[in-house]
Amino acid sequence: MSLQPCWRCLSRAPESAVPYFLFPQTRLPASTALFSTSTSALAKVTTPVPQRGARTTFIKKKQTPKTDVKAKRPAPGERKAYRKRVVLSNTNALPVAGLEQFSVESLRTEELKGNVLSIPGEVVDQLRAVEAFKPTQAWGLFRQPGMLVRNETLQYGKLLGELQTEGNTLRRVLVGERGSGKSLMALQAMTIAFLRGWTVINIPEAQELTIGHCDYSPLPGTSPPLFVQKTYTAKLLSQISKANPHLEKLELSATPPSNFPIPIQSNISLTLLAGLGASDPEIAWPIFQLLLSELTLPNSSTATADQKRPPLLFSIDALAHAMKDKTAYMTSTFKPIHAHDLALVSCFMGYLSGATPLPNGGLVLAATSASNAPPNPSLDLALARLEASSSSNPSQPSPGADFYHPSPVTPNPFYHYDQRVLDVFSPPSSSSSNNNNTRIDVHRLPGLSKAEAKGLMEYWAQSGILRQDVDEGLVGEKWSLSGGGIVGELERGCVGMRI
Repeated sequence: MSLQPCWRCLSRAPESAVPYFLFPQTRLPASTALFSTSTSALAKVTTPVPQRGARTTFIKKKQTPKTDVKAKRPAPGERKAYRKRVVLSNTNALPVAGLEQFSVESLRTEELKGNVLSIPGEVVDQLRAVEAFKPTQAWGLFRQPGMLVRNETLQYGKLLGELQTEGNTLRRVLVGERGSGKSLMALQAMTIAFLRGWTVINIPEAQELTIGHCDYSPLPGTSPPLFVQKTYTAKLLSQISKANPHLEKLELSATPPSNFPIPIQSNISLTLLAGLGASDPEIAWPIFQLLLSELTLPNSSTATADQKRPPLLFSIDALAHAMKDKTAYMTSTFKPIHAHDLALVSCFMGYLSGATPLPNGGLVLAATSASNAPPNPSLDLALARLEASSSSNPSQPSPGADFYHPSPVTPNPFYHYDQRVLDVFSPPSSSSSNNNNTRIDVHRLPGLSKAEAKGLMEYWAQSGILRQDVDEGLVGEKWSLSGGGIVGELERGCVGMRI
């Protein structure tokens, strides 16, 4: 029989004699973790108190650099100028030996087809003045700007010569796939016009007229009301005066009307007249109208050669923006303004539709854009109808047209079509369909041929950009990968991928 311990004796016994399991449980503080491998966050750091008379070391704390330093803001228009900057020469590129110059005589021979010709220096300055060069084009990769002589280049050289000789007018719209060279073909047409002494007026981007970046005001005395963009008109007049030096020899034919905003002398040159409008945007639009009326003045038989008005080339790029039914501008009742209610766009549409004639002949050229174009079913329908009517057999439907895939000339019942856009491309009722002065021609740019692609690739190789042997195998490979000679895709595959 075991003896049970007495609790009274245990309470008087020392702690060393009491078993460990009988001790009362002690509660740890709440701030103390049972198990931790890191330093406690609530631990107090005790700093030693310096003794009186003892030396202490003072370490200066490093100043953290300020991260909220505000950078200098760019000046007004600086970012836009940098975005639109065009570099036309690269001193690191190899000079191409034996490079011929682009001239009117060079377009009369078929032997130069497929070769690259350099643009004359004075024509380069004129093209830069009218902003014919695009920032997206690879001009800065070569020693000097040059152009490929395509089959269409020879056609334009012959066409502009016939228009100047016969005094006819051609209205044309350039269409094609993305990267097919529509803007470059318009540049080649302007180059030929400058070499022939024509007057060139170019609107480089129709988008700038419709996105709300220009000041505008209603034009008094117009019904329906038109809206004029004074600053852009002054800029356009400055381009005209710089790009067309032959206007210095042409003088004003008659004194302006009495209600003209400023007094103008009767024998002022057209260059000075355009300079007056470029210096003052408030009078830019009346001077632009007066300048156009002088440029389209019919030549009399008694006029001297210096006073005869040359043919006119009026061009615009990104045509779809000029066909928008709702621009970024608003009327006084907060309704969107139609693009054709803008004065400059309405002026160009008058020449494109044939409502405003060109007595001395000329070319009205509009280029579409496949990379920067808003959806416009009205423009697509009008161009498809014109292209189908100019084909050899317009009555035959397009291949594959059925109920589920209708022909592009058939209106879609689910689309809204703008009648004002369709009226631009429909010929006037009084003119016959065979009249070339009122007919609008649709020119679809095809891809380059293999011979033209080979000549372009050889020029790249001579400039030091393409570092491969240009043979038939390489030309056939790049031509096939570029979708049948699309010049933009060919440049991307040969030059852009390597750089």
